[in-house]
Amino acid sequence: MDPTLELAQQLIRLPSVTPEDAGCQTLLAERLARFGFSAEWLAFGNVRNLWLRRGTQAPLLVFAGHTDVVPPGPEGSWQSPPFSPEIRDGLLYGRGAADMKSSLAAFVTAIEAFCTDHPAAPGSIALLLTSDEEGPAVDGTVRVVEWLRDQGISPDYCIVGEPTSVERLGDTLKNGRRGSLSGVLTVRGRQGHVAYPHLARNPIHLAAPALAELAAMTWDEPNGDFPATTFQISNVQSGTGATNVIPGELTAWFNFRFSTASTESSLRERTEAVLARHDLDYEVRWELGARPFLTPRGPLVSALSSAIAQVTGNTPEVSTTGGTSDGRFLIALCSQVVEFGPCNATIHQRNESIPVNDLTPLSAIYRNVMERLLLAGASA
Repeated sequence: MDPTLELAQQLIRLPSVTPEDAGCQTLLAERLARFGFSAEWLAFGNVRNLWLRRGTQAPLLVFAGHTDVVPPGPEGSWQSPPFSPEIRDGLLYGRGAADMKSSLAAFVTAIEAFCTDHPAAPGSIALLLTSDEEGPAVDGTVRVVEWLRDQGISPDYCIVGEPTSVERLGDTLKNGRRGSLSGVLTVRGRQGHVAYPHLARNPIHLAAPALAELAAMTWDEPNGDFPATTFQISNVQSGTGATNVIPGELTAWFNFRFSTASTESSLRERTEAVLARHDLDYEVRWELGARPFLTPRGPLVSALSSAIAQVTGNTPEVSTTGGTSDGRFLIALCSQVVEFGPCNATIHQRNESIPVNDLTPLSAIYRNVMERLLLAGASA
């Protein structure tokens, strides 16, 4: 059996529903120990993290990923058990097949092949693993980054194994992500009887024009790296359940996905200016989920793009679309962070899967990147 497929199946069998690791990190640590990787086990809260490294010299190339997966939901809704990997019609099925146990397997088999063929390769290779990416993400990579900073460790390159491909392996890599800013808006009115509206203040009527204005606003313009910032209302709640009662309060949840053209403070200020202009009695609870980050096109983007082209024949689109990832934490320590992995069409869905034939080339791409960044630089 292909070693990457075999390892991916082993990982899928371990039910590592966030924040559980379920033995995934131990399995990978034992495999890489044979190739001279030392292990630092980093437990924060109830989250298990692992830092594996081989070598002490620069440049330091880090592969980063998460062993935790989202809950599978009712197992009966899957065509096969989510933690029993199965191959059907050329696809590998199982929770984490795409997000992101196949990437972890490809990381490890690529490293094993590279170290076998280049035992005295210059530079250093590391693997950063967390079991807190799919959950709150407060005791995972962000805490490991703090630990690395305290140790004086500054990676030169970092590849996050997120599933970035869209229609075929290698068609997309991410060199950044948009920021995420959420808000919970409460608009206060005055409860009353619907037959006597002059004695009440309907918060739904009061808030609707302001929410419509916010939804229609242009927050910034797209640029060469990011699409325009978007604003979406995700939920609105009000009322008592009775048809003859004017509610006393409305709550709306909303989110910005924003580019480097906007800032947290500018979005907050513009939002609250609209709310104030509509003379609302309101409050907003803000939560910054992530700041936008960008890795300019340079050595890492070039090496990964060339490796993808060599292995698959595809020229990847360099993109910043999609949700957040642990790249937002790693960029604080490493100036060159990119994300690349298998197709993402079924992530977080029932019957999650990826093509079996993508596993070997995925490992080959990661190996090719090591050769370009570690060997080519040494011989130049």
